[in-house]
Amino acid sequence: MSELFFTQDYGKLYEKMEKGVCEVFKFSHPLGIVHHLFIKREIPFTLAGQKYYDVITPYGYGGPVIKNCKKGGKSELVHQFQQAFENYCSKQNIVSEFIRFHPILKNVEDFREFYETAYMRETTGTTLKDYEDPVASEFSKSARKAIRKALKAGVEYRVTVNPASLDSFKEIYYATMKRLNAESYYYFDDRYFDNCLKYFGDRIVLVEALFEGEVIGAELHFLCGSFMHTHLSGTVENCSHLSPVYVMTYAAAIWGKENGVDLIHAGGGVTNNPDDTLYLFKKKFGQNTNFQFHIGKKVWNPEIYQLLCEEGGIRGDEDFFPAYRAKTSKLFPQEDGILIEQ
Repeated sequence: MSELFFTQDYGKLYEKMEKGVCEVFKFSHPLGIVHHLFIKREIPFTLAGQKYYDVITPYGYGGPVIKNCKKGGKSELVHQFQQAFENYCSKQNIVSEFIRFHPILKNVEDFREFYETAYMRETTGTTLKDYEDPVASEFSKSARKAIRKALKAGVEYRVTVNPASLDSFKEIYYATMKRLNAESYYYFDDRYFDNCLKYFGDRIVLVEALFEGEVIGAELHFLCGSFMHTHLSGTVENCSHLSPVYVMTYAAAIWGKENGVDLIHAGGGVTNNPDDTLYLFKKKFGQNTNFQFHIGKKVWNPEIYQLLCEEGGIRGDEDFFPAYRAKTSKLFPQEDGILIEQ
């Protein structure tokens, strides 16, 4: 499967962040195959000395995805998968599950019947395959103007596939997160970046903006088959007047079009508000591109779930899921929308 989010190496990147272990449940049936990757986490308290677990999608997108299904057999395949996975969860003491469904693959449509799903927000990106000139078709007038101004001022760009090092990127990225007062989970450690290069070096596209020979902005993209996902981004302080993000987005689109990329996915905002400022900024580069992002929740063992809530001191309604973790932890972002200094 070319989508990076469904590979076990990708899941392993987030074991430390999610305090769990990446596992894959592969369901094979005469009708087809369902591939389900997740991180299994130990619940931070026990019941009568018994350990329990829950599962969550790694940072980004995922959920169960159907492969090689026979025509007309999808409904029955999904039903058989659900029964098999329910049995697996029972044997593994898995109490609940949280999924960030993939907005481009739309796998939420195949599993609505078995999960409590919810639409969260729109995501966007730049469609390349449908336009001879994606910049003219997808970028807003104001974005194109900012790019022309920056290039005229001497801003240049550089695109590197499989970079030898991410040290300079990390320096810019960390400085940007500090300026933005970003939450701690955005501060990926050195091991994370080392593993990105180790497992996905040939699928990393590093885009940089330069002015007078100095890097003033850097973006890290993951190349996944015909998709490119904008993952992390940073800019140098006091360089916003040079529009480095605009130039990097332009460079990514030019490079992607020349190298057979169909779509650059930029993600969504940091809230579910349709007027989220980050989302509206990203829309400047995707005037005609939208995807719907959904989450899924499932309580596989309602009785134990309730007992865990009581053990965790949870009473009544609780928006946090799973509720029993509300006082002991925080869910990571519901999708991997990057923070951008606009």
